[in-house]
Amino acid sequence: MDQIEQAEFLIEAIPYIKKYFNKILVVKYGGNAMIDEKLKSSVMRDLVALRLLGIKVVLVHGGGPEISDTLKKMGKESKFVNGLRYTDEETAEIVRMVLAGKVNKSLVDLLERNEGKAIGICGQDGHFLQCEKQDEALGFVGKVTRIDPQIIIDLLDKGYIPVISTVGCDDDGNIYNVNADTAAAAIAGALDAEGLILMTDIKGLMENKDDPDSLIKKVYVSDIPALIKQGIISGGMIPKIECCKEAIRRGVKKVFITDGRVSHSILVEILSDEGSGTMFL
Repeated sequence: MDQIEQAEFLIEAIPYIKKYFNKILVVKYGGNAMIDEKLKSSVMRDLVALRLLGIKVVLVHGGGPEISDTLKKMGKESKFVNGLRYTDEETAEIVRMVLAGKVNKSLVDLLERNEGKAIGICGQDGHFLQCEKQDEALGFVGKVTRIDPQIIIDLLDKGYIPVISTVGCDDDGNIYNVNADTAAAAIAGALDAEGLILMTDIKGLMENKDDPDSLIKKVYVSDIPALIKQGIISGGMIPKIECCKEAIRRGVKKVFITDGRVSHSILVEILSDEGSGTMFL
């Protein structure tokens, strides 16, 4: 961008900055979108920029590839049931170690190195992410039963970006591996967030999954059953779209699926007329 284009982008962004000012934006970041270190640093800079513009950013992260890699190094095979990782008690401990330890603290460090203020937490802190078993066949994969958002609100009020790893718990001390999209939707609803962004490794919802030019810019929740029936929403997109639907049901104003592999996709999505992915209303 030349200087004129930069100035025009800022002018275009003013109504969006005003709209999101002092509101909560939950960003889910994980999976293959987190693999590129240079791009990861760029995403963290974008989050810091949004926080400096007065938007209260909450970062919810996964880390499936890191978990699989650690399990492999420990000689433990990754097993999936209907797209979800089977999690026995030992695997749950490893998930906590990888997500709440390695991945979470590396993201906190990146935010701090990019002039942000961040604190990492997981669902066991304050027991804010309460769970029960989603399905006996999945082991300790958690279904969210209750969220107490106070610890997140306290961090936001102090000017921090909360970085949340999706490790849940119950009153008996059991640890649960919670799908990051599911957790992000529940957290966004509990916070009465203005928006939720699911950063993934696809451009958004497309009429033809093999044609990136067939991106659908806007979807109403009432359209989802017909899109599933037509086969436009299928396979692995179904649970992701269900999370979008659940977030809207819980009171989140807008949900976006955007490509985490593209530089500044968050800023383009939030602060421009055009957007970069699919918006759900």
